[in-house]
Amino acid sequence: MSASIVIGTGPNGASVKMDIEELLATRLLVQGNSGSGKSHLLRRLLEESAPLVQQVVIDPEGDFVSLAEPFGHVVIDGADYNQNEIVQMAARIRRHRASAILALDGLELEAQMRCAAQFMAALFDAPREQWFPALVVVDEAQMFAPAAAGDVSDEVRRLSLAAMTNVMCRGRKRGLAGIIATQRLAKLAKNVAAEASNFLMGRTFLDIDMARAADLLGMDRRQAEQIRDLERGEFLGLGPAVSRRAISVRIGEVKTSARNVVGGLMPMPSAPTEDLHALIHAEWSDEEQPGLFGSGGARVEPRVDTGELMNRIADFTLAPVPGSESAEPKNSESGGDDLFRAAAVPAPPSLPPDEVRVILSEILADMAAEEDATFQGAPTLFQDFTLRCRMRQIGAHVGDVAKFRRRFAVAIAGINDPDAPEWAALMGLAESVPDDLLAPFLVIAHAASEGAPCPEDEVLARAYGTRSSGRIRRLLEHLEKSGLIVVRTDFQGRRSIGIPHLGLSTAAV
Repeated sequence: MSASIVIGTGPNGASVKMDIEELLATRLLVQGNSGSGKSHLLRRLLEESAPLVQQVVIDPEGDFVSLAEPFGHVVIDGADYNQNEIVQMAARIRRHRASAILALDGLELEAQMRCAAQFMAALFDAPREQWFPALVVVDEAQMFAPAAAGDVSDEVRRLSLAAMTNVMCRGRKRGLAGIIATQRLAKLAKNVAAEASNFLMGRTFLDIDMARAADLLGMDRRQAEQIRDLERGEFLGLGPAVSRRAISVRIGEVKTSARNVVGGLMPMPSAPTEDLHALIHAEWSDEEQPGLFGSGGARVEPRVDTGELMNRIADFTLAPVPGSESAEPKNSESGGDDLFRAAAVPAPPSLPPDEVRVILSEILADMAAEEDATFQGAPTLFQDFTLRCRMRQIGAHVGDVAKFRRRFAVAIAGINDPDAPEWAALMGLAESVPDDLLAPFLVIAHAASEGAPCPEDEVLARAYGTRSSGRIRRLLEHLEKSGLIVVRTDFQGRRSIGIPHLGLSTAAV
């Protein structure tokens, strides 16, 4: 399979290619004023390289979500998910090598910057074994890496700029190749722009932007005048992935288009003014009720269930190479939703209850053993649990969040089989313990049942999901006042904890 794609044609009509392997190592900067064809160029690059490499698009205007159906990208609407969910999805995108589009058009500028920063930081922080090659495309990059302070807080600006700098400066060793596009080079942070070795410069009129573009292309000021004369869709390309000398490129055709493309002038309505007045002031229909529209005026689509979106990420496969035997699109099992490509598979056979119980215990034990697992919110953990159950073909046994919280607390305490007879009395007593206190209580009770040393504050803090020793002292006081435990301290300062209802006690330590 060739690692090069055709992005357009040169002055003599010859094809101009871009080497994707070289691009992964050297990054790309695209610049052009509004209307120069910058988004068209990105779309051409994404469409042609979709079968070759994983793609992650930071899309502030929602222009690229139309790639999802024909090319299988997973669409993540940033406005629908919280910080933990966005970070978790980014981590799984790296793990499963899923091409994805982070659509931010439903958010205000500051929220867009924060969401994109957390998303890119999670991509960057992936463990070493997940450093797979991926293109990270950021449209309107001057928003996420501004050269100067603007209308957003300093904290958000620093967060966003740090994430962009990491992707562009240090991302190469992690497999991340930044592709940034901007309307104004003068508004883009210089340390971010300077890391690109490939350039595609479109039509530019402002002197300050033209001067920076000329510097990057190695032109003198007189030669830079030709940048003003470029037509829409025409760019000057330079760099190891494109050409060793500056070359004019007319970008080729694309298969998809943005959702908000305006086709040009249209005839004005010919209806009388009275009729238009009546239409505008008529009663609201069901489809037009206030509150059903986002900030940009587009109708708000239903929120995609987080667990379903996680499944799409896990089941992602690269778009097939055109002309190959697998080029026919595959529908998912979710009623023809084509946001990802996964072959339909028959429903898995039902498993015996004992086997399901063993698998559930294994999944929960694996989750409990992960570092900082108890510091994550219950919804995030439940989504992770749901995906793992589906991957093990026991999705029908997931249950609800409340049941999961108690199951997870049991796993944190190291109790692998809570249905075993030896745990019957403890599990009966645990029914009276609130969900948020259950994990540390079971850690204490487990140690008492084995006559083991009293758990230290650090162990109880991890089970409780805190790093505050003061909260643990208050926790023990609360459990003691509730009659669930009795705390004893001997003259040597050693602590032991008893469970009066079970007649058990930990060893003093």
